[in-house]
Amino acid sequence: MPVDERLRQQLAAWLEFYRELGIEDFYRRPPGVGEVRQPAPSNPREARLQKEEPARHTEVAAAPAITKPKPEETAQSVPPAQATPAIIGGLHARSLNLFEAPPSPARGKPESLEEIRADLGDCQRCRLAAGRKMIVFGQGNPHAELVFVGEGPGADEDEQGLPFVGRAGQLLNRLIQFIGMKREDVYIGNVVKCRPPGNRTPERDEIETCSPFLFRQIEAIRPRLVCCLGAPAVHTLLGLKEGITKIRGQFFDYGSAKALATFHPAYILRNPREEKILREDFEKIRKFLAARP
Repeated sequence: MPVDERLRQQLAAWLEFYRELGIEDFYRRPPGVGEVRQPAPSNPREARLQKEEPARHTEVAAAPAITKPKPEETAQSVPPAQATPAIIGGLHARSLNLFEAPPSPARGKPESLEEIRADLGDCQRCRLAAGRKMIVFGQGNPHAELVFVGEGPGADEDEQGLPFVGRAGQLLNRLIQFIGMKREDVYIGNVVKCRPPGNRTPERDEIETCSPFLFRQIEAIRPRLVCCLGAPAVHTLLGLKEGITKIRGQFFDYGSAKALATFHPAYILRNPREEKILREDFEKIRKFLAARP
């Protein structure tokens, strides 16, 4: 079957992008793997029946199961290790689909945030670069136990080059104080580092292009807990497709660390009555961090 030229160009661009990030080895299933070969028919009648019958295939292994949420009690009783997510051939074990949530390259020596920022450079890798004023890389403690991941920069963030400095950021600051911490104690980042036009939700290809740097940041920081603020962060980091209202307040495995899903502060600004629920989730964060490993 001839390969569509547009698809070929897209695949070539992706391969080049991942080579720039240090991922050199790509594997695909050899032809025939996962198929059960039928023995040659012993007579012409059997040959005719097999030809008319649809081919049967048997999968070698089932697809990886989606990470199950952990109840609060379970998450507190199991001491989380201060380690980065597991890596398999340069890809996070939680996501084996190269186009689902591209992770960072496996490296022998842990990267620093400064090295990752230098690698990002004056990024022009996606169309968001055309309308941005500043790249919003991230801010905070490079050894933080707690990392917050939001959706993307807004107008205020685009002006200052810092994450969560607008009204949503002010609410996040109050919530951080609510759990007995300071903004300087945590690290804050976003799924994408450039402001989407009109503060729209980042599109899939934009997330696929930018998120490898986020994964590398988290690996460099090695937090105990990653708090996903809103659906885009949940989908990107955990690969879950459920709505945020169904999974908020739940703990998930993120490599050897944990992740918690909750509402984005901007949602609470639009729905003030839900702030009580958000505070309940932050109380879970406080209890989790208080249970020292």
